[in-house]
Amino acid sequence: MTNLRRVAVWIGPMLTVAALAGCGSKEEAPKAPPPAAAAAEEIVKLGFAAPLTGAQAHYGAEMRNGLTLAIDEANAAKPTIGGKAVRFELLAEDDQADPARGGVVAQKLVDAGIKGMLGHFNSGTSIPASRIYSEAGVPQLAMATAPAYTASGFKTTFRMMTNDVQQGSVLGRFAVEKLGAKRIAVVDDRTAYGQGLADQFEAAAKAAGAMIVKRDYTSDKATDFAAILTSIKKEKPDAVFFGGADAQAGPIAKQMKQLGVKARLLGGEMVKSANYLKLAGGAADGTVASLAGLPLDRMPGGAEYATRYKAKFNADVEVYSPYAYDGAMTLIDAMKRADSTEPARYLPELARTQRAGVTSASIAYDENGDLRAGTITVYEVAGGEWKVLEAVGE
Repeated sequence: MTNLRRVAVWIGPMLTVAALAGCGSKEEAPKAPPPAAAAAEEIVKLGFAAPLTGAQAHYGAEMRNGLTLAIDEANAAKPTIGGKAVRFELLAEDDQADPARGGVVAQKLVDAGIKGMLGHFNSGTSIPASRIYSEAGVPQLAMATAPAYTASGFKTTFRMMTNDVQQGSVLGRFAVEKLGAKRIAVVDDRTAYGQGLADQFEAAAKAAGAMIVKRDYTSDKATDFAAILTSIKKEKPDAVFFGGADAQAGPIAKQMKQLGVKARLLGGEMVKSANYLKLAGGAADGTVASLAGLPLDRMPGGAEYATRYKAKFNADVEVYSPYAYDGAMTLIDAMKRADSTEPARYLPELARTQRAGVTSASIAYDENGDLRAGTITVYEVAGGEWKVLEAVGE
């Protein structure tokens, strides 16, 4: 009994140790790998630059809204490019409508690793920045309308809107043939946009038989136009064309009325805004402005777009957001067709674009990056509201 007891005493602890060792080995055994997790989303950075502060901030804000709506809708569709789930992200910069700052902003966005550029808004910032994007090989879709934007021959430059050659030509002829203006004064704000549009308007008005009785200029910061308008008044013009933004056009309209300048004020799409109506007040009536593209209710996707825009931003569409939306969707579509987010891979597809959008049933580019088709609509202020006079090329 004593020996058996000793054996039991010796075996008992050994069994306990063995059991514990077995438990330990079970816990330390390699675990089965978890199910393969979905690949992480690839963040695709898209650049955006426009005036987001200052007198032109409302233009930049509306453009950004259009881009935001497009990117949010694209991301909601859970896109896959190159076998990877991707999510688009907008990197926004305030270029303050300043050409020098535009270059700084462009380099900053390139350094941040953007795969495409949606902007700038102004021609004056888009043109110098285009060289930086070209050297980096980054495709750029800008709101710029000045002919010089695509004249440099960069393969990376594309437009969101029709250029000023068409717009200025249409309004110049319209002023003479439909409004009966024979004596016209022309003023521009010395920006690439304002001067370029004024040049195209002047050439078309002359060709239609008008006399340019005065050509003058101001700046995109000015608010007092008494000297210019007093000089213009002596020439007794039928119309005064202003190439520039609403921040100057509004005060010009008011001061024309105060000084008794008996002429109709004409302008381009930067005048055709709710802000102009606010700035000009009662002096706005009779103003005529041209705008690239169709009125919103005649755009192929205009009504549906307006509903989605209102739901997201609780605001009405003004001028630029549908073109920004189409620009972003066109860039993303080129990436999908190329099955790559790399600029060198999708740039050829961007150049070959042929797609329907909100603003046009046929978005396509020529060899310079200009839109192949474009309609110009002429508007007039009546009763404090913009009304359609005529759509040319519809």
